[in-house]
Amino acid sequence: MNQPGDSYEYDNGAAPTCAVEGGVSSPVPLEGIRGKLTCKAPLAPYTWFKTGGPADWLFEPADLEDLKAFLERLGGDIPVMALGLGSNMIVRDGGVPGVVVRLGKAFAGVAVTGENEITCGGGASGILVASTARDAGIAGLEFLRGIPGTVGGFVRMNGGAYGREVADVLLDCTVILHEGAFITLNAAELEYSYRHSALPEGAIVVAARFRGHPGDPAAIGAEMDRIAAAREASQPLRTKTGGSTFKNPDGHKAWALVDAAGCRGLTLGGAQVSEKHTNFLINTGTATSADIEGLGEMVRDKVYAQSGVNLEWEIQRVGRP
Repeated sequence: MNQPGDSYEYDNGAAPTCAVEGGVSSPVPLEGIRGKLTCKAPLAPYTWFKTGGPADWLFEPADLEDLKAFLERLGGDIPVMALGLGSNMIVRDGGVPGVVVRLGKAFAGVAVTGENEITCGGGASGILVASTARDAGIAGLEFLRGIPGTVGGFVRMNGGAYGREVADVLLDCTVILHEGAFITLNAAELEYSYRHSALPEGAIVVAARFRGHPGDPAAIGAEMDRIAAAREASQPLRTKTGGSTFKNPDGHKAWALVDAAGCRGLTLGGAQVSEKHTNFLINTGTATSADIEGLGEMVRDKVYAQSGVNLEWEIQRVGRP
């Protein structure tokens, strides 16, 4: 599957440049834009793997209107990619072409806005959403505690954990298209399937509404604690990792297929298949993104040879090799 940046080339004279005595040539006029625009911005610090090249441009909007104004000026002519917590992503070593948009505090709010209804900014974490629901006595959103990442990411990917997924609780989401137009899409319009949605390419989720059902805050909190303990016990959370690497094929668990193929602890450069959970890849400290992605492909080859099952990547891989 093509990913943002796989084939885009800056070869038409529109390439960003930082070559003029420390100056930065912006892709659009910045008058009135209040957010921060950085040329050749390192992305590794913003990803869980702590690897990868820079963004041609990194834009951190001041608020929703600032983001809208910036994207309108881009006019859809330059690729745009949203970046949340970087928890389910490999940024390739050649960096990401176009503009990467990182949503900050202005997009991280969560509030109760109706009966058993939570409205969240696209930059809000799953933990905050679940905790707000707990405090309001809204059950059914506890599983979001187990999804590393932000609302924008798991709405796009139909994120799930512990038997539930976003499609079960999403009412609708507000997205801004790459040319700056707003649209609202309900869950049916997103055509959700396993770890997939029909969200338009380049669209950024800026808000979402979730619905649960009445519950006891103490019981909700106990379920969230159970989920947190289960993750801690089974996943390599205290390493440089990226979350679940491969989708679970029909009738199989990805980790079991990887284990059966003899890949537990397998290494390539500084990348390793986790000993604790074989559907997690780890940066042991010196890995490049090429090491991590290459190791994933090695695992896919070994699993196919052993079981005939073709594992599909769950981790998003973006940018230039």
